[in-house]
Amino acid sequence: MTEQGRVVIITGGSRGLGAGLMRAYLKHGDRVATCARSRTAEVDAWESDPETRDRFLFSTADLSRQEEARSFVGQVVERWGAPDILINNAGVARDGMLALTSDEDIDVVVDLNLKGTFYMTRLVSRRMLARGGGHIVNVSSIVGRSGYRGLSVYSATKAALDGFTRAMARELGSRGIMVNAIAPGYLDTEMSGQLEQGQLTQIVRRTPAGRLGTPEDIARTAMFLTSPDNGYLTGQVLVVDGGLTC
Repeated sequence: MTEQGRVVIITGGSRGLGAGLMRAYLKHGDRVATCARSRTAEVDAWESDPETRDRFLFSTADLSRQEEARSFVGQVVERWGAPDILINNAGVARDGMLALTSDEDIDVVVDLNLKGTFYMTRLVSRRMLARGGGHIVNVSSIVGRSGYRGLSVYSATKAALDGFTRAMARELGSRGIMVNAIAPGYLDTEMSGQLEQGQLTQIVRRTPAGRLGTPEDIARTAMFLTSPDNGYLTGQVLVVDGGLTC
């Protein structure tokens, strides 16, 4: 890490949880790159703000396509050098019973949630291996642990990320690269806004913390996992759900 701050890649950082992660690392003084399939007002604001524009990089990319993932990582390396931190946050869900789910929807979820994470981790870990260390965090979900009706494919990809995290921790730990995952519960973001008020009320009632989570709750956990002080905690899936699944 240089005096300019760590080099951080956060995929899917244009909105929701990803934007919350972006805000935390930019506030910390890091150089932060993100990609998404489309721009948002938040991206425009980071690019124009004198406090962040020199430490911010955005690229339009579909990470389910290897060549676009490769191009994005190449832009980051060309501008700032090898990444210190990778947070695999980009993901997509498709609601519906499996019996009625189309092949296209299955491919969309698997290609981004799994293949996109594989591509990014392979590209970035090569550079971390060359520089002798780093931190990787995969954003999983509590539905990968407990399942959820109507989200079978999404649940399967998140469960797979948990196994991927443990395997990568074994592969990379001896080279100073810590690999962990965060499994958020229900967050107060655009995604939870799609739920009916009665569903949200029931979720809050069942949550010991008495509220929905926030992107800031997850960002604080990510900052802890990717701290320079963390050279030992690896291969773990940290559930951050206010006690919902305890």
